[in-house]
Amino acid sequence: MSTLRDAAMNSKAWPFVEARALLKRYENAPPEKGYVLFETGYGPSGLPHIGTFGEVLRTTMIRRAFEVISDIPTKLICFSDDLDGMRKVPSNVPQQEMLAEHMHRPLTSVPDPFGTHESFGHHNNAMLRRFLDTFGFEYEFYSAREFYRSGQFDGVLKRAAERYDDVMKVMLKSLREERAATYSIFLPIHPETGRVLYVPMKHVDNVNHTVTFDDDDGKEWTLPVTGGNVKLQWKPDFGARWAALDVDFEMYGKEHATNTAIYDRICEILGGKKPNHFSYELFLDEKGQKISKSSGNGISINEWLSYASTESLSYFMYQKPKTAKRMHFDVIPKAVDEYHQQLRAYADQDEAARMNNPVFHIHGQNVPASDMVVPFAMLLNLASVSGAEVKDTLWGFIQRYAPEASAEKNPQMDQAAGFAVRYYNDFVKPTKVFRAPTDQERAAMEDLVTRLKSWDGCLDAEELQSMVFAVGKEHEFDPLRAWFTALYEVLLGASQGPRFGGFIALYGIDETIALIEGRLSAA
Repeated sequence: MSTLRDAAMNSKAWPFVEARALLKRYENAPPEKGYVLFETGYGPSGLPHIGTFGEVLRTTMIRRAFEVISDIPTKLICFSDDLDGMRKVPSNVPQQEMLAEHMHRPLTSVPDPFGTHESFGHHNNAMLRRFLDTFGFEYEFYSAREFYRSGQFDGVLKRAAERYDDVMKVMLKSLREERAATYSIFLPIHPETGRVLYVPMKHVDNVNHTVTFDDDDGKEWTLPVTGGNVKLQWKPDFGARWAALDVDFEMYGKEHATNTAIYDRICEILGGKKPNHFSYELFLDEKGQKISKSSGNGISINEWLSYASTESLSYFMYQKPKTAKRMHFDVIPKAVDEYHQQLRAYADQDEAARMNNPVFHIHGQNVPASDMVVPFAMLLNLASVSGAEVKDTLWGFIQRYAPEASAEKNPQMDQAAGFAVRYYNDFVKPTKVFRAPTDQERAAMEDLVTRLKSWDGCLDAEELQSMVFAVGKEHEFDPLRAWFTALYEVLLGASQGPRFGGFIALYGIDETIALIEGRLSAA
């Protein structure tokens, strides 16, 4: 363990960098609460999306890294801001007109358009918990509705009333003059309509901990700040929650980064210690637009898992969290193959290298071996040329290439074969475009056919690759990459593809000859 800890203390992997910074909070004394608290937030205004998963996963990676370098216990809280008022109707849910009638009511007071839960907020919370449970995350779920109503937040809410002017001073500096004129950190929940009100306060009583305001009809109300009668605006709520729970670490998207100083200062005013934080870049759809829960753009959790394993998604999330990521279907094959490359590398690495390997941060100290005898990208090309509709078709080729492999012995391979068939039929097949070869390309491909017909070697991928390479050089392709691009575009209907020698070894000599002759004849 000491060797592992030593390696972790020197690792440049970002989870260990953040974990070491967090450990410094308690270098003089352990936390009074007895554990280090990680928090991740969720706004249940729409169905959980892949970015939500990424936030919890990345936080978990830092938590795991912390547990390698420290013996202090840890906890992870997933906090749902389900007391937030519904400010717009999500475009990707049913019963739009019904939902429109409940604008500005807390999400946990809006009827569930799916008809399965107590409210829309409860439904979305359930969806969040379901997929967090599916992925085996260890966490405690907190609902803002229960947090406010149960009295757990009362101490901090009372301090917010007592120190109202100090908190307001922080907020007013960040607001435009027009907004500042009516702004209050408190949002009353109307006793009759149940709507979250954005109204100025006539009076904040710092002794009795009440607020007085006029509603939209001009009627005056006085409500206690405790017991779920009011909620805090989202920026003060961030800092107040940190103070109330004594949060040690929270990560969030870069849209929050400019508010970090505000969150921190409010936390301190309300008696807390500001946590460590980490801001990550946003997830984008194929058009470069931010992925949104309410619009449902971008790839969803369920969609990714229809075409690839959970681990490939975790690998994608690990990569460069400070870099914006396009979340669309084209990234899936690359993520699958790179994940398995890292699994294979892990087996022979020393402790220091393992601490920098993404698969350690995905699996902890229980990293599995890869049983993928054929890359996922190769499976896609195989599905393409064979017209595979079921994974058994691919297994016929796989077992000729690797006779010892089987669905029972290679469950990852078997799963990937099924995914490859589905991915090919849904994404590759509808967009395949074959082009005719140039005279130079046709001559080279005819030469390749001649050499394949006289090939008397075994199905060795490297030897076949060398032969394909030699054909390209002899026909003077410059750069040589243009020769392989021609093979992909003419034979496979794609702009890029696998190492062609490996493809021949997998698909077969006779089958490759027939493929080339067929494409040349069609052209």
